[in-house]
This record gives sequence, structure tokens and C-alpha cells, in this order.
Amino acid sequence: MPTPSIGVFALQGDVREHLLALTALGIDAFTVRRPDELARCDGLVLPGGESTTMYKLARTFNLFEPLVERIRGGLPTFGTCAGMIMLADRIEDGIVGQETLGGLDITVRRNAFGRQVDSFEGDISFDGFRDPVHAVFIRAPWVEEVGDGVDVLATVPTGEAAGRIVAVRQGSLMATSFHPEVGSDDRIHRYFVDLVLQS
Repeated sequence: MPTPSIGVFALQGDVREHLLALTALGIDAFTVRRPDELARCDGLVLPGGESTTMYKLARTFNLFEPLVERIRGGLPTFGTCAGMIMLADRIEDGIVGQETLGGLDITVRRNAFGRQVDSFEGDISFDGFRDPVHAVFIRAPWVEEVGDGVDVLATVPTGEAAGRIVAVRQGSLMATSFHPEVGSDDRIHRYFVDLVLQS
């Protein structure tokens, strides 16, 4: 298969870091702000940022419904932090009227780990990887519950949040509570690229 084209939702969030991570893997990576750019995508990344702002901007730029249609149609999509919230079918502690794109049969709790000052990092085991992943959590959500078709890829190993789900996959959709684009470990982006190639 030729090199896949992977877009990064670019109306809000940490877009640049995902573009750099994907480009370093030899991927044709580009920003997505309009429906015609979305149409180019073989895969899509929904980055960290502010989930409430992201859905409002997607509505403003007439991107919300095209995103829902592509995701429902099987577009491989990877959400990180706020992107996990955007992919979730259900939210706890969202703002009134908050919308998501949906697709992942999960319930997420927004800002579950606390405020910005409660941000932290640590090593976690990730399903299929021999060595742990160094995960950076910034105002991160966690997954409260998963549906039958959802695979849990990672949980918090220790501390008050021990056992909380922080990475999931359902078919061609995947999401992490943390920010794999921070740092030099490219394994999770490689995992997503493989999902795109398999779809």
C-alpha cells in the first residue's frame, strides 16, 4: 500500500506535535480544518486541547457532521486526551450541551485526574508493547466504562488512580488519555499507522 495520508484536526489543540511525530514516520501528514481536507484522509488524529472548544469550532467550520460521517464510515481515528473525549459516546462532567463525535463505546470522565496543576507523568504498560510507555497526563480524562467491543490497552498501574483505563481500541478507533506525541517514543503513533494500513 502507498504511504497513507493522515490528517490532524487543526482547529484547536496540540497539532504540531502530532504532525512532527507522523512525519518522522514517513507519513503524509497534514492539517484538517475543512471538509475537503478531511476527504483526503486515510486516517485522522484528534489531538489534545479543550474538548468543549473543539466541538464548537467543528460546528462553526462545518466540519462536525462530515467528521461524524467519516468516523461512522470506518475512518481510522486516534484521539488523545481531549480527542478521547471527542470520540467517546458518553461523557461524565461535560458542560451542558457538550457534543462528541462518538464512535467509541466508552464513557469518559472529563478532567478526571484534576486540574492543570495535577498533571503528572509515569510509566505504564501498553498492550502489545514489550517495554512500558512513558505517559504524560495533562488535565486528562479517564475511561469510566467500556462496551463489549472495546479492548483496554492500558491502565494506571499505581496510586490513587490505579486501575483506571487510559487507552482503548475499538475496531479502527483508538484513544489515549495521555499525550504520546510528547517525547521521542513513536510506538503508539506506529500502532495507529498500522491500524490505518490494515483498514
